[in-house]
Amino acid sequence: MADNFAQTVKQQVDIVRIIGDYVRLKKSGAQNYSGLCPFHKEKTGSFSVNATHGYFYCFGCHEKGDVFTFVMKMESVSFPEAVRSVAAKAGIPLPKREFSSPEEAREAGLRRQLIDIHEAATQYFEGMFKSPEAARAREYMTGRGVSAETLAKFRIGYAPDDFNDMRDRLKPHFSEEAMRASGLFSSKEQADGSGGPMYAKFRKRVMFPIANEQGKVIAFTARALDSDEKSGPKYMNSPETPLYSKGHVLFNLDKAKADMRTLDFALLVEGQMDCISVYMAGVKNVLATSGTAFTEMQVRLLSRFTKQVIVNFDPDTAGANAAEKSIALLTEEDFNVKVVALEGGLDPDRYVREHGIQAYMAALRGAKRHSDYLIDRARQLFPARTPDAKVKALNFLLPHIRRMPNRIHRDEFAADAAQKLGIDSSVLREELKQAAAQRKESVRSHAQDPASETERVLLRALVLPESDPARVLAADRLIQHPEWFEDLPAGSLLEALSNAPAPPNPLDAAPDQESRAMLARVLMQSDEPVEQANPEAMVGQVEDALHTLERRRLERRQRELRTLIAEADRRGDATMLTQFTAEKLQIDRALRLH
Repeated sequence: MADNFAQTVKQQVDIVRIIGDYVRLKKSGAQNYSGLCPFHKEKTGSFSVNATHGYFYCFGCHEKGDVFTFVMKMESVSFPEAVRSVAAKAGIPLPKREFSSPEEAREAGLRRQLIDIHEAATQYFEGMFKSPEAARAREYMTGRGVSAETLAKFRIGYAPDDFNDMRDRLKPHFSEEAMRASGLFSSKEQADGSGGPMYAKFRKRVMFPIANEQGKVIAFTARALDSDEKSGPKYMNSPETPLYSKGHVLFNLDKAKADMRTLDFALLVEGQMDCISVYMAGVKNVLATSGTAFTEMQVRLLSRFTKQVIVNFDPDTAGANAAEKSIALLTEEDFNVKVVALEGGLDPDRYVREHGIQAYMAALRGAKRHSDYLIDRARQLFPARTPDAKVKALNFLLPHIRRMPNRIHRDEFAADAAQKLGIDSSVLREELKQAAAQRKESVRSHAQDPASETERVLLRALVLPESDPARVLAADRLIQHPEWFEDLPAGSLLEALSNAPAPPNPLDAAPDQESRAMLARVLMQSDEPVEQANPEAMVGQVEDALHTLERRRLERRQRELRTLIAEADRRGDATMLTQFTAEKLQIDRALRLH
């Protein structure tokens, strides 16, 4: 991307507006804005944006840079991709694209095709929804109270009961590579390892498009119309693709984000129909997890817009469990969380249809603090007033109390729990004190252990006899790639054991007392004597462990290259920029193959 275009974009964009899409900023001076830093955890805002000079700086973690650096860090993209993203946000037309290599051009073309193929599929499904075959789909949606306006707003469609029609219609317009990578088609692998003929993955289903934050369709949720075994699961999501990772996406974020900022809270529901019904009834700041477990990445995504959340999941057991896990993730990140439990055990969609939006708004206003909800849940799960039931209720609540970062909030939660469960508050305080001590001891002991099971697997393999296939595999690969383990807690042990024959006593190979103790603990923790391990199973475990180390190293180098690319661009060093970009493209491809 030409330097003069990047400078033009930088001069024209409002850095406060661009960063404001990711961080809630407040004016803190004539030209300064501040907020919570998105690059490290903090409770008091130390992140500053200067509108005049166009830079950001965090006084806590010392991250700094211009608008492009910020987008590169937030979206994990290269400098050229950041320039294009900022230009698109500002409505600045892009110049004719130039690529540093054929590989970069091919990858950019594939990604663009995947966006286009999802748009084409959305239009295909929308058109099919009006066909005679879709009569049952229309009846189903009418029965759910979905209006024509809602269908159009959320671009709901229908996948016909046909293996080939959509493939044949899209084939003239998209490459086979893009069609196979889209997740819209299935195929059976051939004997020679090549992909067989493609056929439609989604058939005889109502189609709900999933959009990214910019409103581009990147995946689908498909609802079956039949309930027999042949029809497959009731709900089916697109598989993971270069565009779509389900744990990184929140349904309706593109439509909800402005209202989330304005109202400073988000309503989190479980299903897409819940989200759609509530949104169309007038509550615009609503998001859905799309039937997947709430993830840390989704929490981080949500924190860019607000730290206040109302959770309204289905009241069944699965919904209650999902609500508890979501509460845990959110409170750990210092969100203010409230919970709605609707009367009659209804989900949000049905409640709005049966009782109206005003009643639902009243329910939202009456949302309970998450601590009150969890205490009530503990009393429902263990209703007896016996000592045994009280202990079980206490054990249910303790992990939630411990997760709260704020000590005052923890103490308040504990006091409420003790009072409502009929437990001596001093007993509960002692439990929390012991739990904190155990956690510190656990942290201390873990610091002396290998960082992961990956290292344990390799250490166990390296003390096997010289001719054992698992030992041969582990030693050969580690000798070839010392960079894979150089910064690991067990690094010195892995190096020593892979470069020399194992002595009769494996502990004699350890280079120092600390690593000797580490190896002793690893061998003690093994489920069976190392010499009795299943050879085939051990080889498989070693392959998995080596794969993990290789991926970890690639990801670390990928992060380093982003910084190097940004630095080369700032210096105007075109040679190094080309070299680093080419290396990053190779690593990006390697990671996709892992």
